[in-house]
Amino acid sequence: MPGLTEREVPTGVLYLCATPIGNLEDVSVRLLKTLRHVHLIACEDTRQTAKLLRRYRIRTPMLSYHQHNRRQREGELLETLREGHDVALLSDAGTPGISDPGSDLVRRAVEEGVAVTAIPGPSALVCALAISGMDTSRFTFEGFLPPRAARRRAFLQELRGEVRTMVFYEAPHRVLETLADMEEVLGDRRVTVARELTKRFEEVFRGALSQAREHFSQHPPRGEFTLVLEGSRGEAARVSAEQVRAEVEALLAQGVEKKEALRMKALQYGIPRRDIYRWLARRED
Repeated sequence: MPGLTEREVPTGVLYLCATPIGNLEDVSVRLLKTLRHVHLIACEDTRQTAKLLRRYRIRTPMLSYHQHNRRQREGELLETLREGHDVALLSDAGTPGISDPGSDLVRRAVEEGVAVTAIPGPSALVCALAISGMDTSRFTFEGFLPPRAARRRAFLQELRGEVRTMVFYEAPHRVLETLADMEEVLGDRRVTVARELTKRFEEVFRGALSQAREHFSQHPPRGEFTLVLEGSRGEAARVSAEQVRAEVEALLAQGVEKKEALRMKALQYGIPRRDIYRWLARRED
């Protein structure tokens, strides 16, 4: 028997609804119509979604769907869809299915022939990329880095040769550690750090990783962060602080004067001597 297309399957529709990432006015007419029309809204946090629904006087029932209950909820939501009822899927902010458990529900819905469509809208990664001032012709989204330092550094090592612009999400309490690890592993390349996008206290910092680390050391990170990192530009971008440090120390052991060793490595890798000096000083600390 030939397979059925989504249009031929007699089920409800799963709507992936992008919601504001901060400013509640960033909604579309189509989003509001959809939220009023569907039978049920499945959302990451009902308290967060309730703020949006109250703002626009929407009374559609909600059901929590998040990392900890997704296995149980997926069965319930799929059954609702099979019965012919439409369901809207929302994350706390932005587009569902991107760095959240919504992708699991979408996968199962597609496997079962349920119609899935998207209501496009806000996205922190696209917003940050667009205002970063970096190359947007090719980019890669890496989501959240591993929370543990060793795994995070190993993950970054795999990205040393990545030539595309890279976009990351990060929690505020790990921003400084992440910036330091990026500088250590990838070198002191350009980064744009976007904080609290579209909100009242939106902040966009553009500069080198070392400058970003210094800035946020003086201004404790708060809110939601998106990092847009410059891709590799060749040998200078791929070399890590650890490697340069080791090579300078090897030259010093051979009797080369420190000033000359710094000059040699700065010329070889196209890295400012002050950066190499700072890496050495950090090791001595």
